Amino acid sequence: MNRSFSLGLIIAAVVLIIAAFSLFTVDERERAIVLRLGEIVRADYSPGLHFKLPIVETVRKFDSRLIPFDASPERYLTAEKKNVIVDSFVKWRIDAVDQYFITMGGDESRANLRLGQIIKQELRSQFGKRTIQEVVSGERAEIMDILTVNTNKEAQKFGIDVVDVRIKRIDLPEEVSHSVYERMEAERMRVAKDLRSKGMEAAEKIRADADKQRTIILAEAYGEAEQVRGEGDQKASAIYAEAYSKNRHFYEFYRSLLAYRKSFLDGRGVFVLQPDGEFFRYFKQAEPGAGATQ
Repeated sequence: MNRSFSLGLIIAAVVLIIAAFSLFTVDERERAIVLRLGEIVRADYSPGLHFKLPIVETVRKFDSRLIPFDASPERYLTAEKKNVIVDSFVKWRIDAVDQYFITMGGDESRANLRLGQIIKQELRSQFGKRTIQEVVSGERAEIMDILTVNTNKEAQKFGIDVVDVRIKRIDLPEEVSHSVYERMEAERMRVAKDLRSKGMEAAEKIRADADKQRTIILAEAYGEAEQVRGEGDQKASAIYAEAYSKNRHFYEFYRSLLAYRKSFLDGRGVFVLQPDGEFFRYFKQAEPGAGATQ
C-alpha cells in the first residue's frame, strides 16, 4: 500500500510538472507568440489560459500598450536653406506580433531606432518643402498629420502601428538665434526711435498750436479788457462831469479831501510846498462853508 501511495505521488508530481510547463497565461496588456525550436507556431492568443507543448515550445510575451519614443533633436534645412532644430516624439504599439518578432526580434530599442530613422527621413522631406514661418505656425498641424500617416505606412512592414507623431519644439541653432535676436532688437529699436520722433513732432505741433491759441486768447482778452476799461472810463468821466456841473465848489472840496486823506494816510508823508499853494487852499478857510461860497 505504501508503494502504491508513493507511486501515486510520483505520478501526480510528474503530471503537475508537465502541466506547469504546458500551461501559460496571457494578460490583456500583453501579446504572446509560441515558438517551437525557434519557429513561430502561433501568434494570435487572446487573454486567458493557454496550452503548449512542454520543453519543445517556448512563449514570448510583449507589451501591447502604447509605447512612447522621444526622438533626439535633429537639424533640418527649410525651403529657404535655413537650419532649424526639431524635437519630436512618437507613440506606437505592436500590431502584428509575429511580424514584429520576425523583423525586430521583439527588441523595443531596435524598433525605436528604426522608427527614429523613418521619422527623420519624413521630417527632412517635409521641412525641405516649407519655409520657417510655415513649419513654425502656418502648416505645423498638417506636417504632423502627414508624418503620422507616412510613418505608420512604413511601420506596418514591421508589425508596428504608429498612433501619433508630434513635433514638440522647433528652434533655430544657437548661432542663428543670436543673430536673429540682434536683428529683432535692432528692428524694435528702429521702430521705437521712429515712433519717438513722430511723438516729438506731434508734441511740437501741439505745443506750437497751444502757444498760438494762448497768444490769440490773451490778445482778444486784452482787447476786450481795454474796451471795457475805456467804456468804464468814459462812463466815469460822464458821471464826474455831471457831478461837477451840479455843484462845482463842493466837488472841488470833496476831491481835495480825498487827496488829503490819501496823502496823509500813513502819517509819514513829507511835503515841500509853499504855504499859500493851491494844494492847501482849503486849510485857509476858517469858517465852515467858505469853500462853498467862494
